[in-house]
Amino acid sequence: MDLEQFTRENAPKTGGDGFQLENSKLLDVALDGTVMAKAGSMVAYEGDISFERKSAGGLTGMLKKAATGEGSVMMEATGRGNLYLADQGKKVQILSLDPGEEISVNGNDVLAFDSSVEWDIRTIDSIAGVTTGGLFNVYLEGPGNVAITTHGEPLVLETPVSTDPDATVAWSSAVSPGVKTDRNIKGFLGKSSGETYQLDFSEPGGFVIVQPYEETGPAQ
Repeated sequence: MDLEQFTRENAPKTGGDGFQLENSKLLDVALDGTVMAKAGSMVAYEGDISFERKSAGGLTGMLKKAATGEGSVMMEATGRGNLYLADQGKKVQILSLDPGEEISVNGNDVLAFDSSVEWDIRTIDSIAGVTTGGLFNVYLEGPGNVAITTHGEPLVLETPVSTDPDATVAWSSAVSPGVKTDRNIKGFLGKSSGETYQLDFSEPGGFVIVQPYEETGPAQ
């Protein structure tokens, strides 16, 4: 492939408003105002755009930031132009939330959302004893677009269902997880210490998004 062909075939798509995919791992936000994005996710921008780190929940958000490092997981991008976002080569999924529709997303997996989306970081008390990055989740309420990231193609399961905490990306607000403990499965998996936990979504009528990858550690 010669240079002219390479630049032509990999140039940004023209037209479009709001959120659109340049490819499966790169989000293009046509910005005219404000959008929230994961801190550190900007790979490029065109136009006049400024950035400011944000914490959710006022004083509560600041306390969570001090305790977990997750309170400042987002940055606010303001201006006009095209903002290109990506996160460690993960696939980008764009969701459209209706007014009042809410989803809970692991802090590692939130890439961006419209300024019209209400957000907060909340403690998931029911899984406080599970040592994963999912102790604090980002709750997002529409209307507006939300971009989340997954390692590989996601799988959306209806509840009731049990999932691996480290593979769980998000769930609908209609359900809230409890914890199941299996002391025996660790023998099959070669676990040398501790107990094996699963998130238990026992309430029907909701959904859970999982990915084919176990993502450990808190959001950066």
